[in-house]
Amino acid sequence: MPGIRKLGKTTDQRIAMLRQQVTDLLDKGNMETTLTRAKEIAPLAEKMITLGKKNTLATRRQAMSFITREDIVTKTFKELATLYTERNGGYTRITRTGTRRGDAAEMAIIELV
Repeated sequence: MPGIRKLGKTTDQRIAMLRQQVTDLLDKGNMETTLTRAKEIAPLAEKMITLGKKNTLATRRQAMSFITREDIVTKTFKELATLYTERNGGYTRITRTGTRRGDAAEMAIIELV
């Protein structure tokens, strides 16, 4: 797990949430979430794309153990990996969008570059 942010959840809840958010980010290409969650999601999503660029059976199995949907793993290995072949990291961008009205949490949009 990158960083030490606990995000107010137990370990298994936090890992499940991050897995789902990384899956959604790779599926849709962008999402709005809190800034601290976005900072935790970015390195995990970049690792999945890097695994897709290697494209071996072992890396596909590693990605399958983290990403929750098989069709997203296929998309990552076929489409996203070919899109970022010339790029050495930095596949995500975090843009701050202000605070949330309900609890004043700082919001951000995380997107694939």
